[in-house]
Amino acid sequence: MANILVPLAQGCEELEAVTITDLLTRAGFMVVTAGLDDKPITASRGMVLVPSTTLDKALQQDFDMIVLPGGLPGADHLNNDPRIHQSLKKMNDNGKYIAAICAAPKVLARAGLLQNRQATSYPDSIPEQDMAGIDYQQQSVVIDGNIITSRGPGTAMDFALVLIELLAGKDKRIEVEKPLQRPAT
Repeated sequence: MANILVPLAQGCEELEAVTITDLLTRAGFMVVTAGLDDKPITASRGMVLVPSTTLDKALQQDFDMIVLPGGLPGADHLNNDPRIHQSLKKMNDNGKYIAAICAAPKVLARAGLLQNRQATSYPDSIPEQDMAGIDYQQQSVVIDGNIITSRGPGTAMDFALVLIELLAGKDKRIEVEKPLQRPAT
């Protein structure tokens, strides 16, 4: 069973955070939501989310994947946290999956992880100075090796289902997707 870290920052996009966490949990993965501190998260539209632990505690264990929800100012808070950059670089060095949606790919760009890679994001969310070397795509979900990026709240379900397929195969994706009343792909 895969162990997945979903860091949550104040102002994250709740639709993305909840969709990602929900679908990955439905797939049977161990999903750890971790706040940057020990406070409940007030998401971008006012929903209050309670992380399962703090980032400091979560980082004491190993993960197979880290998934960054977007939203503003949530993605900026993730981007300004050196623990997030350090964790992403460590995951990349170990060839483990790194995923980000909406504005969160800016964190991957700033960490230098999108150089010479295909990626996508919410339009114009990656600062111009960080775009050099990125092969920017318009698809809803882009996979380039161990890095997966997606466009925004409307692509959150597709994004999470792609993550399930990468970690556990197409049959698991279909098993999770079918009860959602979506046509299985």
